[in-house]
Amino acid sequence: MKVEENTQQLYNNQADSWSRKEAVLLSDYSARPFVLNLCEPLKNLKILDIGCGEGYVGREMLKRGAKHVDGIDISEKMISHALREKENQNIENATYKVQDISQLKVDANEQYDLVIAMFLFNYLSFEETQATMEKVLQLLKPGGHFIFSVPHPLLAYLKKDKYPFYFDVKGGYFSGRNILFPGEIWRRDGKPVNVQCVHKTIQDYFTCLNAAKYKLMPEVYELHINQEHIALDESFFTPLKDLPLHMAFKVQKI
Repeated sequence: MKVEENTQQLYNNQADSWSRKEAVLLSDYSARPFVLNLCEPLKNLKILDIGCGEGYVGREMLKRGAKHVDGIDISEKMISHALREKENQNIENATYKVQDISQLKVDANEQYDLVIAMFLFNYLSFEETQATMEKVLQLLKPGGHFIFSVPHPLLAYLKKDKYPFYFDVKGGYFSGRNILFPGEIWRRDGKPVNVQCVHKTIQDYFTCLNAAKYKLMPEVYELHINQEHIALDESFFTPLKDLPLHMAFKVQKI
């Protein structure tokens, strides 16, 4: 299964809705702050951001002391937004380019301290996920970390109403593996954006990491809404209380 063209078109069509200078999407509250903390310490790190979108996470890492961020994404429009913000904010220590990770060449002299992939693998098949994890291992310096987040594999099956997110599931938790679920999520300002999820089980992610020859056990976290989120916006976050929304993985190269 190949979903790359669909994903590229999806984000080219709605790049304006993803462009932001502050938290506005659900995962900007429930996932990205946690993952940024998981990346610490960021000071003086050289980072590759795969599926960087319009550069929001990379800019946050630079604010936290990262030395340099290279961002790649298959969407020309998203990269255009990233370059525009780089210019508007006078950011010198970041580069952005339209690039498919599968086509990225590995240079042993240009390895990274940290590779991050925020909600990338939900757009890739099982086979593409494994291949990407193999590529990341080659791109990392020894001792470097790979950190990625994905929608929790149970998420699409737990919620039947639409707002503030939904996925059009096909099959069950196991029979739906490697099938693309189209979906939609709402920003806090009420604007919906389209998303996709190629369903994989928790076991699938461990299988891919093992097949890609990672030697150490990853740290694994299940991310969810907390009381701070509810206090910030009760009507938006309360319906999501106690649901497993996302997962984060952190694994080191030895």
